[in-house]
Amino acid sequence: MLSIAAQTGWIAIGATALMFGLWLWQQRSRDAGIVDVGWAFGIGAGAIFAAASGTGDTLARLTVGVMGALWGWRLAWHLLRDRVLGKPEDGRYARMRAALGRHAASGFLAFFLFQAGLVVLFALPFVLLSADARPPGWHTLAAAAIWLVAVAGETLADRQLARWRADPANRGRTCRTGLWAWSRHPNYACEWLHWWAYVVLGLGAMHGAWLWLWPALMFAFLWWITGIPHVERRCLETRGDDYRDYQRRVPVLIPWFPRSES
Repeated sequence: MLSIAAQTGWIAIGATALMFGLWLWQQRSRDAGIVDVGWAFGIGAGAIFAAASGTGDTLARLTVGVMGALWGWRLAWHLLRDRVLGKPEDGRYARMRAALGRHAASGFLAFFLFQAGLVVLFALPFVLLSADARPPGWHTLAAAAIWLVAVAGETLADRQLARWRADPANRGRTCRTGLWAWSRHPNYACEWLHWWAYVVLGLGAMHGAWLWLWPALMFAFLWWITGIPHVERRCLETRGDDYRDYQRRVPVLIPWFPRSES
């Protein structure tokens, strides 16, 4: 069994090796979108490693490992299938590639290694929870319920959007069915909810107070940095007035009743 510091160090080594390998892959494929797949896969792998090498209760560690791996690897597969395989490079990375010009190789290497750091950062909740000596209890059941709702909701939102996009009649139109009628980003809302499961799982644990940081971090990333701003900007560029109407009617993140036409 390893200490928290040792687990973190090994996860950092693994994440760096993973992202360096994916950087080499994108050098040939010219598609840096694989970095997002690596981020999700790396966190899931980190959860498994933390569960296997932690010092806490065996069943509690198993719970943490399963929750983290299923969440991360489901997201990794979704990103690989829907955004990488057979798809053009994501607009964010295409613009980055153009801006970097002849420095694209070194610039993307730095970016991929930065993402390795984010893998370590978002794997830390699993490392902290793997040191919890308490056996599963009410907190485990409550956390599992939150996790199940979040992952099921994220999966449902992804499938609803995929079905909408698969219909040629919907080209240029905004999805307003299912969960997308209640939130402009239901997948992100469920992603954020997912991180609260680990807060609940760590209630009363020795390192539990630190776990409150990750819902705040994920909200900051989604709201201000990599999530919502990019998607909203892209949708306005491609759908124009249709998306502006959608913005007026449907809440940004937290699902709520859509506004009716006035």
